[in-house]
Amino acid sequence: MLTSSLLISQQIPNLQYSSTLEKFDDTWEAPLSILLGLGRAAGADFIEFFLERVNYISCLAEEDTVTSVAPRISTGAGVRVFYDKADCYVSTNDLSFNGLKTSLEKCLSILDLQLPEPNAFIPEINLELLRDYATKKGKDAWLPLCSSVPEVGDILLNSTKQLKRKASHLQSRRASYFRDWQEVLVAASDGTFARDIRLTQSVGFNILCADGSCRSSIGERIGNTGEPDFLGTWDYEESAATVAESTGKMLYADYVESGTYPVVMANNFGGVIFHEACGHLLETTQIERNTSPFTDKKGEKIAHENLTAWDEGRTENAFGTIDMDDEGMPAQRTLLIEKGVLKNFLSDRAGSWRTGHPRTGSGRRQGFSFAAASRMRNTYIAPGQYSTDDLFASIDKGIYCKRMGGGSVGATGEFNFGVDEAYLIENGKITKPLKGAILIGEAKEIMNKISMCSQDISLAPGFCGSVSGSIYTTVGQPHIKVDLITVGGR
Repeated sequence: MLTSSLLISQQIPNLQYSSTLEKFDDTWEAPLSILLGLGRAAGADFIEFFLERVNYISCLAEEDTVTSVAPRISTGAGVRVFYDKADCYVSTNDLSFNGLKTSLEKCLSILDLQLPEPNAFIPEINLELLRDYATKKGKDAWLPLCSSVPEVGDILLNSTKQLKRKASHLQSRRASYFRDWQEVLVAASDGTFARDIRLTQSVGFNILCADGSCRSSIGERIGNTGEPDFLGTWDYEESAATVAESTGKMLYADYVESGTYPVVMANNFGGVIFHEACGHLLETTQIERNTSPFTDKKGEKIAHENLTAWDEGRTENAFGTIDMDDEGMPAQRTLLIEKGVLKNFLSDRAGSWRTGHPRTGSGRRQGFSFAAASRMRNTYIAPGQYSTDDLFASIDKGIYCKRMGGGSVGATGEFNFGVDEAYLIENGKITKPLKGAILIGEAKEIMNKISMCSQDISLAPGFCGSVSGSIYTTVGQPHIKVDLITVGGR
């Protein structure tokens, strides 16, 4: 192998490297620095390689039987090339030097960039010393410490037995679990050279109860990053009792009357509305397309003065926590809204390149087959100055949305969300259960109607789909009061 720091283009096809295939370590520095230099010599403004190994398994128990165990192991890489305001992304399962070089050449040709002449000099890119978050934090030992498949099956079956004991009029019960182990390596022409391991796990219930024409269905899920023994410490008896209680209350609940109401939204997964209706509109993937109503509102008031919101990747063990993003940038905290004023957008490299907004460590992707894009991490409304009792006491007649369901959001912030568990508020008190509620609104309007935030912030795991695939995120908030919102019902 040539060891000179200055190569000639025609020598590159003959280079041979023996990078460690079982681990992304510093043996990858030499081949990647040469390939990055080749891309720069071809005229590219910026080049990035993203390497990934995945060990994933999911398990499903229905009634008293494990009905599905689905493993997935994959290895691959993606290369992204920027030239002027355009970029191109190509992925491959071939991590050999020639395989990565072929992917780079495809990117360059799509952008009409030509490989250097045979006698052109190709300087290697000087990469930083490997910034290895995995080794520094002991993450290489995580995977063997996770629950085995037999252990997973036993825990899920024991949990569904608890559902059978706790719930009445039970029609179906399911428990599901997944473990997603991912090792990544990022090398880029600005000198970035960083490695990390992520371990994401989640477990949850879904039950359906029915009595004649009365039906109710409730689901609950918890998630974790970075704790191999997460599943073994799950208190499934308590979770089963909580889900069974909620389903029982909703089984015979009256349907909500449609109208416009003040609403109290619970903490925890209640934060999904802020994530969907506002968070996505603050990502530069929306800003660069000019599809966000907040595109030119930085520094202006876009929400009630009692609302402050954050997005960050640093909360311990939260679902969206990362030590670095998928472009190798260290995790950080990003203040989105402060006392109603828009402070920052969420930006990846491409978003920063095209909009001028600074990167925020938000470049994320589902895997190597996707180019990174600006995505949320742990996104939540901050605690406020009120007690939960203050929120309820301020409402004569309204709706308490305790457990949110699914919904949809339009490109510019119009949304509708189902409420799985709701209650009527009368004279400041929670009274009878209600079902069938759907919250309907528009981001610009609802942000100015969130007038009270309590102090009991709580976070919940979520899954977010966008242009760079499905990723793990956290949503959250304290209890909040929305002064008025349209509630669909009967």
